[in-house]
Formats: sequence, C-alpha cells, structure tokens
Amino acid sequence: MPKAYLNTQEIRRLEGVATNLRDRLLVRVLSHLGCRVSEALALEVKDIDFSRRSVTIEHLKTRTKLACPKCGAKLGKSHSYCPKCGERVQEAVAKAQEHRRVRTLPLDAETLDILKDYIRRGGPIRKGDRDLIFGISRHRAWQIVKEYAERADLPKIVNTETGRFHNVSPHRLRDAFAVNALTTDGSAEGQIFLQQHLGHQSFNTTARYRKVAGR
Repeated sequence: MPKAYLNTQEIRRLEGVATNLRDRLLVRVLSHLGCRVSEALALEVKDIDFSRRSVTIEHLKTRTKLACPKCGAKLGKSHSYCPKCGERVQEAVAKAQEHRRVRTLPLDAETLDILKDYIRRGGPIRKGDRDLIFGISRHRAWQIVKEYAERADLPKIVNTETGRFHNVSPHRLRDAFAVNALTTDGSAEGQIFLQQHLGHQSFNTTARYRKVAGR
C-alpha cells in the first residue's frame, strides 16, 4: 500500500543510518522540529537557548508586489490607472518585500544533547559574522536526506492530492512531523498548536494534514 508519510519508526531508521554527527543532527532537526529546510539551514549557534531548551526559528519570505511608478501605491495586475494618483500605468514596478516571522520551538533532551556535542566538536561553520549550525546548501541538504532514505530502504511517498510519488526529502520530514503530531492529538487545540509550531499563516494549510492523518 502506498505511503503518504513516514511514521516514527521510519524516522528513527533514517536517523540511524547517518554516517556523521552533522547529518544525524540535520535529519533530527527537520523531523523533530518540523521546520522548513530553509529555516534549519539558517540556524545559528546563538539561536539555541540551552537553559530554556528551545530554539528560535526565523522565517524570511519574500513577496513581490506591484506598485505605481509615480506614487508607489499598491496595484493589482488588472489596473490600467493608479487608484491613488490616477496616473495611467503602463509599467507597474515590482517591489520585493521581506516578511520576517519568528517563533520559538521546544527542544527535546536528546536533540539538545546532540547539539551540545556537535558544537563542542566544532561542527558549526563560520560565515562572515554568523556561526551557522550546518553551513551547507539547500541542494546538499536534499541530497543528504535522499541518500540516507535510500540507505534505510524507505519507500517513496505518495502525494494524496495528485497521486504522484516523491523521494523522501526535507519537506517530507516536515510533513511526517505534522501528521504524526495530529495522530497523537487531533483536537481543535492540537491543530491550533500545530499551526503555530509549523509557522503557517493560514489554518487551512495546517488542516490539509488532517486528511493524511485520517482525522
């Protein structure tokens, strides 16, 4: 039967085949925190609060908006005239805006211990004025997860909406975290907590996991 997500036993198998501490930590952060791969790769040593057993996650999303070249007013794609200054809009100016959202997530004892050991051994990578936990590219992170999934003989994951099969990837580990969380607590409060934990702006995005979890 096709699998829609990895269960906790399969996650443990994936972590167990890691050949070095960095890769094991990467798998664990993705699967136990349910964070986005971009968030995991942006983690710095300063983001870890060992006394409070937590990590601060910063999600940076860039949105492109159209604006009037004369007054800067927001425009829609169908606008021929600026709704603010009345200027005929021949070419709208695309403006990229960064939206930062920060959330604090709890760290379990084992993940905290692995982080301590990893930092003690000099694992973090110095880039400019940042001490990055992983210091690898997004492409390399995807390679690591895919290679270990094959080594652990994990099945490909089916998308329940499209029916297409996908390799195990960092995002599939985020999916697994979400579905396993709802399997444990599918109450309304549990779903709201999961939405906050995953950093979803819309509850509808979180609610998609209910179908996969059989809720």
